[in-house]
Amino acid sequence: MTKDTQKSVAKPRLSNAQIFNMSMGFFGIQFGFALQNGNASRILQTFGADVEHLSLFWLAAPLTGMIVQPIIGHYSDKTWNKFGRRRPYFLVGAILTAIALILMPNSAMMASLMPPIIIGAGMLMIMDASINVAMEPFRALVADKLPESQRSFGFSMQTFLIGAGAISGSWLPYILSEYAGVSKVAAQGQIPNNVIYSFYVGAAILLGTILWTVVTTKEYPPEEMESFQTTEKEVEEAGLMSILKDFSRMPLTMKQLGLVQFFSWFALFSMWVFTTPAVAQHIYKVMPGDTSSVKFADAGNWVGILFGVYNGISAVYALILPSIARLTSRKVAHAFSLLAGGAGLLSIYFITNPDHLIYSMIGIGLAWGSILSMPYAILSSSIPPRKMGVYMGIFNFFITMPQIVNGFFGGLIVKKFYHGEAIYAIVLAGIFMILGAISVLYIQSKERD
Repeated sequence: MTKDTQKSVAKPRLSNAQIFNMSMGFFGIQFGFALQNGNASRILQTFGADVEHLSLFWLAAPLTGMIVQPIIGHYSDKTWNKFGRRRPYFLVGAILTAIALILMPNSAMMASLMPPIIIGAGMLMIMDASINVAMEPFRALVADKLPESQRSFGFSMQTFLIGAGAISGSWLPYILSEYAGVSKVAAQGQIPNNVIYSFYVGAAILLGTILWTVVTTKEYPPEEMESFQTTEKEVEEAGLMSILKDFSRMPLTMKQLGLVQFFSWFALFSMWVFTTPAVAQHIYKVMPGDTSSVKFADAGNWVGILFGVYNGISAVYALILPSIARLTSRKVAHAFSLLAGGAGLLSIYFITNPDHLIYSMIGIGLAWGSILSMPYAILSSSIPPRKMGVYMGIFNFFITMPQIVNGFFGGLIVKKFYHGEAIYAIVLAGIFMILGAISVLYIQSKERD
């Protein structure tokens, strides 16, 4: 193995407009992701899924992410062509996601091929795999383009646009039904038009915003990237086997963040999967198996509004989070945010008026805003820049693993221990979020701002 040392030059600072443009695609990605989060359980229940089986269908997301993101990260580190390094991947991911968005709510139309529940679950898997193809290179793009002093702001800008996209995607079904006169109910086994049309709009916005980033953002070629740091260039093992070597050499900070991510993402997965049935049962008093009543439609639409609220709060919070981190530390800022999220989730159990659920979303929004930015800001200071893509992909293991554990056991717990009452899955999510807040404080990390 040969080594040579290369002298570094300073990476130029980018303007706020440039950072906005390079992150714009995240608006569209999260628009589609919000439609999925707010409506996938509703769609699958409509096609015949029981509450206790929902988490199994949602396993598509973490399973595909665990496989796709490290591979995409590895190859995007090594890619360079006329379209750039990261841009080819999130463009292809956007096209595939848009196709899945169009097909998923129309699964019943393909019932002659196989049962709608199978088609719907398949589209969910394709959508998740495609979102992962698009999402991981965006994380690495921030680290590629920005100097260390701007990374917290860069990840926070992504979080702001994620929140803005999520508000739009979460609220669109409600807006179409309440203000545009689009039907919010349908026959048993059919998806209402307000949901179907929302998915069409989401596909168009996803493609449009990704193209915005592709057109407005240029990437540094490999030789220029090499000049931005002092590196020891090594002759390394090529191919996918190198991912396993990188995994075994992950920094201590990354391992410690893994525990925080386990608690955080276990809680988030429970929230996404079980909020709609929990709110429908616990607050709207919808009977099990009822998916065609006005009350069930109202509960589903209101959950979309609530998800938009917490994403909106996260978008605003993301703008002030770097200042909080500078005044305290990244760890303290993240711990406080997760604690607020845990309190918000626990409060849902005690609420009887659906309007009051908005207050619960405040704490959840603070947690979500921090989860989308602080772990990456902490991590980016601890990994080699030339390995940024693959380590961001490997870091996704700590996001997918808790979701996989929850997917296999969450529904079983709801059925066997909670007797089908999904609200208790939300309570457990609140407890896990608080455990995540405690574990943040034990991370050993470099704080360079």
